[in-house]
Amino acid sequence: MGRRERKKAATRQALADAALRLFMAHGYEGVGVREVAEAADVSVTTLFKHFPDGKEALVFDQDADREAALVAAVRERPADRSVPQALRGLLEDERSRRIRTDPRFPDFLRLIDATPALREYARRMWLRHETALAAAIAADAGLSQDDAGARALAHFALEAATLVHGDPDPEGALDRIFALLDGGWSGLTAS
Repeated sequence: MGRRERKKAATRQALADAALRLFMAHGYEGVGVREVAEAADVSVTTLFKHFPDGKEALVFDQDADREAALVAAVRERPADRSVPQALRGLLEDERSRRIRTDPRFPDFLRLIDATPALREYARRMWLRHETALAAAIAADAGLSQDDAGARALAHFALEAATLVHGDPDPEGALDRIFALLDGGWSGLTAS
């Protein structure tokens, strides 16, 4: 990565960090993009160059790598692991990694849970990857690119993160969801 790219990445990270810090301190609705830009010492125009999707995108600055990780979970899984098991493992690994490496992660989750605009953005963000994930699932199973079963598995696997919001045992809820998906997918591909 060249100097210019490093500077862009540093500015993007400074904006995301400032936004999260301000949102945690004052609530999502209590902070405007101008305040985030000022806290990161950039202009509002610069903020929108890095986050053209708006204020919600500031909270989810790591979305770019998610699609590649989802597709890799399908393509690179061990032979004895089903697609739903691999996707459940990815969600579990991502969550536990964030908990281990970022002490603010529980606060981040509470911020999303408490903010309808962020919950909806998170849902839309995940579902943006549905087509690529469905294509990887279909290719893995030797099905046509537009197979309804592969599309359904991709949709419901991605929707699982939304479905567990507010559940007193989100990990247990994810286990139940993916057990259902695994049983259905195994039955569909065995025929």
